[in-house]
Amino acid sequence: MIKKSALILLAGLLSAPLMVMADGAGSGGSGGSYKRGPGVKPVENKAYLEECGSCHFAYQPGLLPRRSWEKVMAGLDAHFGDNAELDEETLLELTTYVMDHAADQALEKRSVKIMRSLQRDEAPLRITETPYIRHQHDEIPARYIKHPEIGTLSNCTACHKKAREGYYGERWIEIPGVGPWEH
Repeated sequence: MIKKSALILLAGLLSAPLMVMADGAGSGGSGGSYKRGPGVKPVENKAYLEECGSCHFAYQPGLLPRRSWEKVMAGLDAHFGDNAELDEETLLELTTYVMDHAADQALEKRSVKIMRSLQRDEAPLRITETPYIRHQHDEIPARYIKHPEIGTLSNCTACHKKAREGYYGERWIEIPGVGPWEH
C-alpha cells in the first residue's frame, strides 16, 4: 500500500519537467513554483484588449499586483492624464479580469519575479515603477529610450517584439536604431 506522502512526492516528481521551482523568497507575497513559457500570461479578454488596447498597449495584468490594479481601476476618471471611465458592466468585467490575473495570482516567471521585487504594501501605479522592471532596464542608455520609435519605457512593444504574447526575454528584444539587445 502506497502512503499518501509517497503519492504526493511521486506526483511532484512527475510534474517536475513542466515546472521550474522558485524559492518564494522576498516580501512581495508570490512564491512557490512558476510555469515555463511566456513570462506573463498573454491578455485573453476581448473587452480588455478593445478598451485598454484602443489607447495603448494592453498591458498584461500579470505585470502588476492586485493592489496596484485596484488603484488603477478606481482612478479611470484620471487615468494618467486621460478620462478612461467605463460603463458599470465593462468596469466590473475588466476589474474582475485584471484582479484574477494580477501578478500575485500568477505562476508565470516574470509575474513571480515582479512580486518578489515589491514590498508587501507597495502598489505602484506604473509597471515601470516596479523594482524588477526598473532593474531589467537599468543598463539601457537613455539615448536608446529617446529614440523616436520608443520615447518611454512604457512603450514595451517598441523593443519587446513578442510582448503581446507575454514574452519579454532578451532573445525577443530589438531596440530601434540599435538592433538586437545583447546583454
